[in-house]
Amino acid sequence: MKNLMLCAALLGLAAPAFAAKPCEELKSEIAAKLDEKKVAGYKLEIVDTDKTGDRKVVGSCDGGKKKIVYEKGAAK
Repeated sequence: MKNLMLCAALLGLAAPAFAAKPCEELKSEIAAKLDEKKVAGYKLEIVDTDKTGDRKVVGSCDGGKKKIVYEKGAAK
């Protein structure tokens, strides 16, 4: 039980570190993973957190100030 709580606490502390990554770097990593899975016809876009609309958020960057959104059926 202690190990489970410790893991949860460490993950909670590590989460903000992922959001601190530069947007272009994170966007490139996400695109590489999608390409590796042979996903075609998508568009990734970096937007302000309040401008995501109905698009799927696939990443957070610049300290949580920006989001990376995914649109299916759009050209890269």
